[in-house]
Amino acid sequence: MSKKRLQTLGDVRRYLAGLLNRYEAKEIDETHLKAAAYVANILTSTIKDSELEERIQKLEEQLTEGGGNGKYRAAS
Repeated sequence: MSKKRLQTLGDVRRYLAGLLNRYEAKEIDETHLKAAAYVANILTSTIKDSELEERIQKLEEQLTEGGGNGKYRAAS
């Protein structure tokens, strides 16, 4: 089995679709399907959290650099 680089939600979606296709073709068993889907679900949450963290960090940087046009201040 080749190594998969699952870095985006789209990558995970394609991986899960392929996994389901392999299960339906009886290339993998239910135990493997469940284990891989469980890990993919954890990875999905991690990717979402990471993307949200990056967005918050960028917003905080904009606020502290005066990008907020003086209307808002970063929390201290």
